[in-house]
Amino acid sequence: MDTATLHKPPALGRPPQLDVVEMTKRFGSFTALDHVSMTLRPGSLHALLGENGAGKSTLVKCVMGFYRPTSGQILIDQQLQIIHSPKDAHACGIGMVYQHFTSVPAMTVAENLVLSRYDDKTVINWKQELAELRAFMESAPFHVDLGTPVGQLATGQKQKLEILKQLYLKSRLLILDEPTSALTPGEADEVLGLLKEEVKQGHLSVLLITHKFREVQAFADEVTILQQGQLAGQGQVKDLTIEAMAEMMLGKERKPKSVMKTETSAQVPVLQVRDLHANRDNGLPAVKGVSLQVHAGEIVGIAGVSGNGQREFVESLSGQRLPTQAQLLVNGDAYTATRVEMMRHGVYALPEEPLRNACVPNMSVAENMALRTFDRPPQAKWNLFLVLKAIRSAAQQLVHAFSVKTPSVETPVSHLSGGNVQRTVLARELSSTDVRLLIAANPSFGLDFAAVDFIHDMIVDARNRGVAVLLVSEDLDELLTLADRIIVMSEGEFVYESTIADVDLTLIGQRMAGH
Repeated sequence: MDTATLHKPPALGRPPQLDVVEMTKRFGSFTALDHVSMTLRPGSLHALLGENGAGKSTLVKCVMGFYRPTSGQILIDQQLQIIHSPKDAHACGIGMVYQHFTSVPAMTVAENLVLSRYDDKTVINWKQELAELRAFMESAPFHVDLGTPVGQLATGQKQKLEILKQLYLKSRLLILDEPTSALTPGEADEVLGLLKEEVKQGHLSVLLITHKFREVQAFADEVTILQQGQLAGQGQVKDLTIEAMAEMMLGKERKPKSVMKTETSAQVPVLQVRDLHANRDNGLPAVKGVSLQVHAGEIVGIAGVSGNGQREFVESLSGQRLPTQAQLLVNGDAYTATRVEMMRHGVYALPEEPLRNACVPNMSVAENMALRTFDRPPQAKWNLFLVLKAIRSAAQQLVHAFSVKTPSVETPVSHLSGGNVQRTVLARELSSTDVRLLIAANPSFGLDFAAVDFIHDMIVDARNRGVAVLLVSEDLDELLTLADRIIVMSEGEFVYESTIADVDLTLIGQRMAGH
């Protein structure tokens, strides 16, 4: 395979055909992609559909040269290609528009377009460049002002610029990774509609990575569906119903594993959320008037595709983001997520990316375990002076109880593995006897099986002790395993709710996909 040479870019009149043949990618003993084949025909819009972790990103990263496949082939116009980098992919006419913007905010649109080129010019003739850029913009499907700094563009304009960069580079096959995740529905339809026109005219082929069945039905010609790294189905979109696609994506026989849950008594509301609104960092609405109750001894699971407001929702409840509007009650009292209120009402959290959101990386394991208790006896004298011996002693007990693998309690927490960082946070958040409400966000993301089982056991144990648990996760299996009740969040709203006993997986798939 290594003797293959890079194919010349296709003629501008026709996009290339891309064939992925029996693609497999392993990371150690983990198989992220297992013998997947797919064909993107010239002049078509092909959707790549699947849950988080299904293998979509792994597949396109192999095509773009970020990963070297363990086995399998990439064919461009039926010719074998070895793609080691995005530059090699560009030489084959392939460009990728990433989920997160890659432009430089302080530079203008024109400067970002020139910066995106694969050339080695040391001197730029801006008079000539601007004339050529204006001519390019006149023929492009989108129009963005060349002189505007990118930081001043609206989100929709920034997304258009990301696509324009690839068109400017004369990419004929575009891979779009969740291109509408940061757009309003109107902006999403505009962008995909204009690209679809380019496809219809034979100027482009598009591989659209998405979770949204509505986008697949409205814009795609063909679809490939992945589930847990394997090919779950593919075909013409016109021949497939949403129910059939949802079943392929989620699987027919998906049943929750049993966990040892005790029967709960009368429903006592611990967390009450009424009409919560919150914005993204860019000021656009992220959470749009959601309401729920979580009772003592109950796990309520929030399902949804990443980027649908879950992060902002959790941050609003844990004091990391100010909601724009909300009435929050914990144990019947008004709650604004201050440290004092969280301590008084027994509110604890297992946030996503714990090393970034729940720990101070350069501080020791002992110091991180004491972040909740350092100002209280016996770890503080007169609530003022730290008692280091007591802090270390408490940490040693927690390390033993929660099986945290660390050279010592003095080791910086950043030196621990991901699973042991999460165990450290678990030890701090769940060791207290006054836990009434636990808010957990993707608590087992990226961890090995042993760490996942341990975390699941700790969450269920807390629930059995009468703790109210709000569990937000992109892993549907995790929610089906742990939750008593499940809610689906899509585009900032709660769009489905059911007890686990009555759950409808097909309907969950449709709601998660925004249909």
